[in-house]
Order: sequence, then C-alpha cells, then structure tokens
Amino acid sequence: MVSIHNEKICTRQSVGKLLSVVLLGVVYMAYVLIGGVIFWKLEGDQMESQIALLKEERSILLQKYQCLDQNSLEELAELILSASKDGLSLKGNHTSGGFWKFTSSAVFAATVVTTIGYGNISPRTTLGQIFCVVFAVVGIPLNVVVLNRVGKYMLAVERKFCNIIAKKTNHQKCMIVCLHVTSFLISSVLYFVVPMLLFQEYEGWTYSQAIYYCFITLSTIGFGDYVADSNQDKEYPDWYGCILGVWIFFGLAWLALLINHAIDLLERINAYHKSGRKNHDETDHSQQREAEGS
Repeated sequence: MVSIHNEKICTRQSVGKLLSVVLLGVVYMAYVLIGGVIFWKLEGDQMESQIALLKEERSILLQKYQCLDQNSLEELAELILSASKDGLSLKGNHTSGGFWKFTSSAVFAATVVTTIGYGNISPRTTLGQIFCVVFAVVGIPLNVVVLNRVGKYMLAVERKFCNIIAKKTNHQKCMIVCLHVTSFLISSVLYFVVPMLLFQEYEGWTYSQAIYYCFITLSTIGFGDYVADSNQDKEYPDWYGCILGVWIFFGLAWLALLINHAIDLLERINAYHKSGRKNHDETDHSQQREAEGS
C-alpha cells in the first residue's frame, strides 16, 4: 500500500511539472501574441497613412521634375540608400569619412560582442564577414563573463556600503531596504536620465526618443532606428564617443544585474510553491499512514 501511494505521489508530481511547463508556454505565447496585436494596432494604421503620404509626395516630385522618370527616381533612391549604409552625408558639397573609421569600427566591435547589433553598419567584404563570425564566437562569451563579474562586483560594493550604513542605525533591515531602493533610483538616474539629457543635447532627440534609445541599447535589443554618434551631418566632441562606450559597458552590467535579480526572484517564488506542494503531499502521506495504522 505504501509503495502504491508513493507511486501516486510521483505521478502527481510529474503531472504537476508537465502542467507548469505547459502553462508557462501558454503564458509566453499569449504574451507575445498580445504584444503583436498591440503593435499592429498602434503602428499599422500609422504606417498605412505614411505609405499613402509617400506615394503622394512621389507623384508631386515626378510632376515637379519632369526630367526625372520612374527609373531615374529608383536610381536616385538606390544612391541615397547606399550613401546611408556607408555613412556618407549628401547634404552640402562635401561628404564625411563614412562609418569605417577607427572610432566607429571600435563601436561596431562593441555592438558585436554585446549583441546589440544596431544594423546601421555591417561588414561588406567576405574577409570582414568571416572575421566578424570568429570575433563574435570568442567575444560574446568573453563579454558575458566580464559583465557578470563586473555586475557582481558592483552588487558587492553596494551591499557592503548599505550594510555599513545600516549598522549605524537601530532599524537595520528597514534601513537596508531603503538604501537598496535609493541605490536603484540613483542608478536609474545615472544610466537613463543623465544619458537622456546628453542625447537630447547632442543628438537633437526628444526626451521620449532618448529614453527609448537608452533602454533599447542597454537591453541589447538594438533596433538601429536611433544610434548615437552616427549622424554624419553633426560634429561631435572627441569625448562623446568615450563617454558613450563607458555608459554602454557599465549600463549593460547594471541591467544584467537587475535581470539576474528578477530571474532569482522568480526562481525563489517557484521554489516556494514547490515546497508548499511537497509539504502538502507529505501531510497527505502521513494522514494515509495514520489511517492505515488505525
């Protein structure tokens, strides 16, 4: 009887694990599909009106410049697109040096190992593409190790500082929580608000565009619709690129630390629920044995 009851408990636990995996998959799919519907509604109508406006502007352009037929317009569009990919400015009577300078190449290397991948710049030559693959295979794991180590060191420094301050008060637990929240707010200002102001000043972006770029970059999503220090029609100070690199590195470490905290919190919640189910099964088992003994 005891072995049969144990088999029932094991079967129940296996079914519970399977149901939890299925439920998690359903939640994930629902979240993605709901996000797709929201993006479709927010951006779809706007895109249709934008396409209609572009078609109207194209007709006006062809009427204004009658020597410009459809083929010539396509050639002009290809020229503009090619110049944009190479980082050349078509405004005025001069062009800049393009993307593949040392500074922009260094930034590109950083976007490869951090997997940000804006997409505004990419290797064209065969050797460059092959080297990019080899460079990424070695650089991405190295980047993960370095960011993880730096993030843990940042966390250790924060905890040590909070503990030193908290020991000087009578309410240590409350003070530690308050100090951690304060540290999080200061870090948010340092990695989001300050860069937002900097980008608004030197890139000419709105505050919403700047904060959007900050998150898309630090989360390594990297759409490439907004890229700092890449406008060929602007003159940036020499320190701007260095500050940008430092911000990306420590910002990635900080955001990776937050993501690890979130994962750890979810795992603890999951472990708490598992321990609750285990205690419930043990209680049922004990009651079963007591009933059999009586």
